Amino acid sequence: MMPLVPLLKAAIAPAVDFALPPRCPGCGAIVAQDLAFCLACWDGMEFLSDPCCARCGLPFPHEMGPGAECARCIADPPPWDGARAVLAYGDIARTVALRLKYGRRIGLARLIARHMVRHVPDGVDDPPVIVPVPLHRWRLWNRGFNQSALIADHLARITGLPVDRHALRRVKRTRPLRGMNPKERDRAVRGAFALTPTHGLAGRRVLLIDDVHTSGATAAACARALRRGGVRHVTLLCWARALPHDGPD
Repeated sequence: MMPLVPLLKAAIAPAVDFALPPRCPGCGAIVAQDLAFCLACWDGMEFLSDPCCARCGLPFPHEMGPGAECARCIADPPPWDGARAVLAYGDIARTVALRLKYGRRIGLARLIARHMVRHVPDGVDDPPVIVPVPLHRWRLWNRGFNQSALIADHLARITGLPVDRHALRRVKRTRPLRGMNPKERDRAVRGAFALTPTHGLAGRRVLLIDDVHTSGATAAACARALRRGGVRHVTLLCWARALPHDGPD
């Protein structure tokens, strides 16, 4: 016999869908199922995959061979070992990120995690620990949640990987980075992150989770803090990243 709770859910689902039909996370159009994009939004998103720079994930126009890096990473390597993003930063990616962060649409964290799964690095014998980019405690109290931590939790549930939401802390409150140039962003987040004394990440691999990668200043500051704490390999994974030709506002 079917358990009572699933039976009740199945019975009322048609009525709920009729009253509150699922809507596209990008534009709000009615769609067939929850957390699904409409065709127009799907066609408008630029999904990122191989071939790309092995270090920063910048798309390559053609296959460059295993471990190939872009000229920028060769000249000035970032402090992480690899970086991937689901989407190029654009209208729909931005809308989803803003609705999660400021619109309190926390269910979108599950959507983002589902799309991130294909970029989770292999490593069955040495699985990474999922670590979200932290918020300063004052901003966390004001917002009520850390969007990167919500994404990290969903990704951990999907993959079975361990997650540590407390090892990496934001110890310095910084001004919002929007409107700053890259050098100003680097200065603003310098020394803003630190590992707790009992973090337990030394010698481990870390999958660092953030929502949007723009200049990379925040992620770089986090990666440096992880390195100082003895983390041996850092992979950055984001929902969206700005490409050189189309940085965000």
